[in-house]
This record gives sequence, C-alpha cells and structure tokens, in this order.
Amino acid sequence: MTTVLFVCTGNICRSPIAAGLLAARLGSSGPAVRVDSAGILDLDVPSPPEVIATGNDLGIDLADHRGRLITLADVREATLILGMTRKHVREVVMMDPSAWTRTFTLRELVRRGQLMRPRDANQSLEDWLVFVNHGRRMVDLQGKSRKDDIADPLGGSMRGYRIAAETISGLVSELVRLAWPGLPDRDAQ
Repeated sequence: MTTVLFVCTGNICRSPIAAGLLAARLGSSGPAVRVDSAGILDLDVPSPPEVIATGNDLGIDLADHRGRLITLADVREATLILGMTRKHVREVVMMDPSAWTRTFTLRELVRRGQLMRPRDANQSLEDWLVFVNHGRRMVDLQGKSRKDDIADPLGGSMRGYRIAAETISGLVSELVRLAWPGLPDRDAQ
C-alpha cells in the first residue's frame, strides 16, 4: 500500500491539515493510499482551536488530533514524505539518508512535478518520484532560503491560519492532479 507522510514541527497544524485534505481528496473510491502526519518535536498536545476551526472550514475534522513525534519506522514505511519546510526535509533525511529520493517539501514536489510532467497512468508513484527527483541535490537543503516553505501560523492571527490552510489546500489539490491523474476533482464537489 502507498503511504504518504506529512511532516511539520509539532504535528498540530500544517501537517494534520495537509494529511486530512489529501485523504479527503483521494477519497474512498480512489487509490489505496494511507495518509498520515507526524512532527519533528514530541509535543503530544491537541491541535489548537484555530486549527480545528480552519479544518472544519475545509471539511476536515481535527478535533481528536494530537501531535505525535515522527519515528524511524514512519520514515522507512512511507512511500512519499512531504515536509512543510526544508528543515523538516533535512530532519527526515538525517534520520534515514535513504529517504532523500522520496522526501520533498510539499511546495517543491508540486513545483518539480509542474516543471516535469504529471505521473503517467501506467507509472508507479515510486517511479514518478525518481523522475521528479532528477537533478535534486542534498546540498540545496542547506542555507536559509524559504521559497519552498509553508509558514507556521501557530500563535498568530486567525487570518494566518486561514492563509496557511488555503496555501496547503491549493498545493494538495495540485499534488493530486500531478501524482494521481485521472481522479475526479473532489475540490469542486
């Protein structure tokens, strides 16, 4: 089974929103995909009310979500790992260097997929990721560029939560179009 793992800092805001959106967009009639999320910090706290409200606005229920720490088993079992920032990708790759070719920021994978091409109907997700990974360099994870990061709204205004959620929503929709072509647009339903 394909497993997609979203990673953020505390696993209480960005990654659970992304996971909930992807699971909803793939739907029960879509491909067999397990979607999960984890954080690089062990907070073990519920998502804040702003995240729950934002999730509700997007049609996902995060009321029972609690942040959890990413494990080496999570990394090894995931077919695709999507960090919200380059820091999250660095942390995953430090845990398991072999995860590099299947670990991207959400923005980076969407950008690279748009530049290359969507996955072919007869192409496995793993093969598409190898294709999209072509030309990436680990050294590009260094430095302070934030072009592929999704800002953390935690502790900010409700507007900040909405902007982050809308950004994630758009990127997840584009990810579905690129990585799971041929699925109906559940965003429009």
